[in-house]
Amino acid sequence: MDIWQLVSAIIGWVYFLAWSISFYPQAILNYHRRSVQGLSIDFLTYNVFGFACYSAFNLSFFSDEIQREYRDRNHGNSNLVRVNDVFFACHAFLISSFTLLQSFVYKRDPDQRLSHPAWLFFALASITILIDIALALTAHVQWIDLLYHLSYFKLAISVLKYVPQAYKNYQRKSTVGWSIHNILLDFTGGILSTTQLFLDSSMTGDWSGVTGNPVKFGLGLCSMTFDVLFIIQHYILYRDRHDEVLDEEQTEGEGERQRLLSDA
Repeated sequence: MDIWQLVSAIIGWVYFLAWSISFYPQAILNYHRRSVQGLSIDFLTYNVFGFACYSAFNLSFFSDEIQREYRDRNHGNSNLVRVNDVFFACHAFLISSFTLLQSFVYKRDPDQRLSHPAWLFFALASITILIDIALALTAHVQWIDLLYHLSYFKLAISVLKYVPQAYKNYQRKSTVGWSIHNILLDFTGGILSTTQLFLDSSMTGDWSGVTGNPVKFGLGLCSMTFDVLFIIQHYILYRDRHDEVLDEEQTEGEGERQRLLSDA
């Protein structure tokens, strides 16, 4: 292994860790505030649904039947299951589900609920998945067709999920309740992932990783663009960090201490 291959390997592990850790700051912030005020329920639900699709997609390739169907459609080439992809998808699904669960437990605003467009998206996606399962069970389509549809849903969600949160920040003129740390980690992972892609392509002289999958590359750029938007919202447009939820908790705590001192 030469120096550039080592650099590429290190970059790969760093962006993998950055993306994996990026799910925790929001859950930790919700716990400290005992509230999800300022957080888009659409964003949370899109995340859970998207990573459920991604987990099912990756796990299914452990099946010999799925691999056979894949080889039949891809000139005999197998789809190698990468353990880190499986771990990342399942880990992201679990922590995203936990964060969504927090929205049912902690304080939230009366208007914090799933929007009608999100309901429509999930309804259509669920109906499509159920139809695919029924057709696969009756041998009208192959199971890999279902997996392709799951991957399409994940790609669509990768674009859609940030829109409700960005709009919510705009409406509130504030990013309080939305963790900027998950964005900084996500942006770091995106930059490093893109750097590795270009580094590997330059070493091998094969740029198909960039030109051969423009959708995947474009989605990565789209995600980083939203990261930049959130950074601008947080550090430039809406710089007020006044958190009424934490202020209220501190006031209640101070009042409780005063009552205890008075009773003593």
